[in-house]
Amino acid sequence: MENIGFIGTGIMGAAMAGHLLAAGFKVSVYNRTKSKAEGLIAQGAKWCESPGACARGQDVVITIVGYPKDVEEVYLGADGVLANAKAGAYVVDMTTSSPILAEKIYVAAREKGIHAVDAPVTGGDTGAKNASLSILVGGDESSFQALKPVFAVLGKNLVYMGSAGAGQKAKACNQIAIAGALAGACEAYAYAKASGIDLEKTYQAISAGAAGSFQMSNVVRRGLNGDFEPGFMLKHFGKDLAIGTETSAAYGAALPVLAQVLGEVRQMERLGEGDKGTQSLLHYYGIKA
Repeated sequence: MENIGFIGTGIMGAAMAGHLLAAGFKVSVYNRTKSKAEGLIAQGAKWCESPGACARGQDVVITIVGYPKDVEEVYLGADGVLANAKAGAYVVDMTTSSPILAEKIYVAAREKGIHAVDAPVTGGDTGAKNASLSILVGGDESSFQALKPVFAVLGKNLVYMGSAGAGQKAKACNQIAIAGALAGACEAYAYAKASGIDLEKTYQAISAGAAGSFQMSNVVRRGLNGDFEPGFMLKHFGKDLAIGTETSAAYGAALPVLAQVLGEVRQMERLGEGDKGTQSLLHYYGIKA
């Protein structure tokens, strides 16, 4: 596997594609906004004018785009990945998307002799920059094994979850856990503020103990510092939580905390904070750094 097409060079994708270039892969890139790929082009990536052009002739095609509708267009569109990838190629969707759509893409790819896997990631922008992502993979186990040398460049925790869609189901579990942890951390500071104690001292007091978490020490910490720039956009978090809400209903799981946090995120989106980081959920609780 020498030639890789990489579609989606945003906050996560640009760092990931850069690691592949540094590892010696021949990388072609496509992004709807070309300016977001300029850094990679300067590093030696080949620019392509469409998803189809980026998929054509590649051994592996990786996608990490915004929403399930974008995934569907990129894979199943007239000039999409499956219409252009060669037989025997591996196509890897690393977007957080719908497990139902992942299964649909897997079936469509198999009919063309293409190996499709869903491989969403966790670890945020820090994990992407440090090549320390967790990669959760659904599809054929043989595909997972074949792709390990590629995945190993991007992440440290590579987990084969099972058949097509299983990677997306695992990512939904991850986002559901984050929802409760993030909202709980925000509520702690809402209580601190309401009760009149110092927010910074509260952080020092509770972040190193049993209340400590990645959300506390990395995400909420940014917000307490007054940094609301996105490592992960609030609107994309809302998309992820909506996938969890919709599919949990289909699977018969009642998740009231998830529904509550999704409502909070949607409220902040309506107030214009969708492009900010997930730490902006602090604002829902009245915490202004």
